[in-house]
Amino acid sequence: MRTHANSSRPHDDTPDTDAAFARLVDLPDGPEREALRQSLVSAWLPVSERLASRFRNRGETWEDLCQVAALGLVKAVDRYDPRRECAFISFAVPTITGEVKRHFRDHMWSLHVPRRVQDQRNRVRAAQRELLQVFPGRAPTEAQIGERAGLTVAEVRAGLEAIGCFNALSLDAQPQGGDHGFTLADAMGGPDPALDAVIDREAVKPRLRQLPERERRILYMRFFRDMTQSRIAEDLGISQMHVSRLITNSCDRLRREIMQDAV
Repeated sequence: MRTHANSSRPHDDTPDTDAAFARLVDLPDGPEREALRQSLVSAWLPVSERLASRFRNRGETWEDLCQVAALGLVKAVDRYDPRRECAFISFAVPTITGEVKRHFRDHMWSLHVPRRVQDQRNRVRAAQRELLQVFPGRAPTEAQIGERAGLTVAEVRAGLEAIGCFNALSLDAQPQGGDHGFTLADAMGGPDPALDAVIDREAVKPRLRQLPERERRILYMRFFRDMTQSRIAEDLGISQMHVSRLITNSCDRLRREIMQDAV
């Protein structure tokens, strides 16, 4: 018999449901067994919907919640063994609830969070709610939360950080307290062009040390002090053409040796 979703169990649970499960175990695979299986699932759907209602307003649609709970019910029907001393409802409730919780754990997080941290998050949230009832109007400390939840302070901090990982903000959202028109996307970093320069400098350092002292001095004045070739020539007492030739030869030599090292 199909009952309203607020019912805790089908009216014909005993003895008809017990007899149906006993018969289901003995039936071989085939149309008759499948029909009986479907009737049991249909009869217990109100229970799965009632359990799904406990998880409303957590970011998932009602239709998807019912679908996940129904999947848990199907698993409960397929796995239940009436020969054990356990009523079906005692087996079905944790199976359905576990399926819904698994759905939230595996599919509803915006960021990948280890299951250990997810468990810490849940325990931290539960401890926070309990402490707020005991001490209303006062935020509990990390030590108080840890004592209540049976966690270390470090685990409490990990759980608190994970609370903000369930739902992600849009990049178009404005940071809390931010200036008007400034979004999270504006705060994102990008590739740093200076990284290539760092790599080049580290590669050229040992080769620079091997150059003659005068060539090292010329390169330093040209590329680090930004001196013109004519100024360098005047400072060293040589011609500008000689300076230009030395710079070209030194750079070619460095480039050639670095490329050989890369090979």
